[in-house]
Amino acid sequence: MRTLHAVAESFPIRGRFNISRGAKTESVVVLATVGEGSKSGRGECVPYARYGESIDSVLEQIESARGLIERGGDRAALAGVLPPGAARNALDCALWDLEAKQAGRPVWQLAGLAAPAALTTAYTLSLEEPDAMEAAARAASARPLLKIKLGGEGDLARLEAVRRGAPAAKLIVDANEGWTIEAYKTLAPACARLGVALIEQPFPAGKDDALKDLAHPVPVCADESCHDSRTLGPLQGKYEVINIKLDKTGGLTEALALKRAAEAAGFRVMVGCMVGTSLAMAPGVLVAQGVEFVDLDGPLLLARDREPALGYVGSTVAPPTPALWG
Repeated sequence: MRTLHAVAESFPIRGRFNISRGAKTESVVVLATVGEGSKSGRGECVPYARYGESIDSVLEQIESARGLIERGGDRAALAGVLPPGAARNALDCALWDLEAKQAGRPVWQLAGLAAPAALTTAYTLSLEEPDAMEAAARAASARPLLKIKLGGEGDLARLEAVRRGAPAAKLIVDANEGWTIEAYKTLAPACARLGVALIEQPFPAGKDDALKDLAHPVPVCADESCHDSRTLGPLQGKYEVINIKLDKTGGLTEALALKRAAEAAGFRVMVGCMVGTSLAMAPGVLVAQGVEFVDLDGPLLLARDREPALGYVGSTVAPPTPALWG
């Protein structure tokens, strides 16, 4: 018989992490463990208030699926009882991990994927005043890809400061829904001038129709506007790129389906993350194989990670070992 256990855990962030919607000094995650006999599988999620989630609501959703999980329900059955989101992500990934442990085969084989390779991930710079962001960029200037959190008054000065601090790095700008149309008209051309490769979610989800009529001097990526395969249709004509996060899709199963659907529809793909541990990143490493933009730096922003952890060397992250996940 299967067992299910879920618990909230806290991991301190190195310093303070700021985005346009607020700041935090710790990452509170939910760890789900599904056991059967001598084997067990784990999955981690990060509840996100932006999507109406809390630690308590996610734990309640996981508890609501206890009967299905303990009766042996599979990932397809899980998708029938829980919506896309953090709770389903933790359980979906735990079921993948359990199946891999039981089969003695890695998840990538079970999913019919090619063997995963190491990836180069973005490294995120928190939203700060320009001088602080320039100093942070200079400290991270050896990293090939930096992601800059913007979304408020003074963004042009911040962007220019980061470029001064890291003149050779490839840049991604993430506004976290924080720009107005007028701000976009100023900042998008400035991003092109300063060599930015991608602008992520400039406008609030549901209020992004303006992107159909605005110039795109830099490709624009849907994050908060893109959750699972069902959300792809309305993104046509607004965005060139979509950001796949397992906490939005509801796990690896739907993340892989969304990736296939997005590529078939002509979207370029980014694979991102919430601020979580290596356990949350591990399934994302499989989804991120072959994509254009990888942003799986959650553990690099933490003061401590799980043990064992993913192998990060600079901005290069190795695939997970079975001891961690999959």
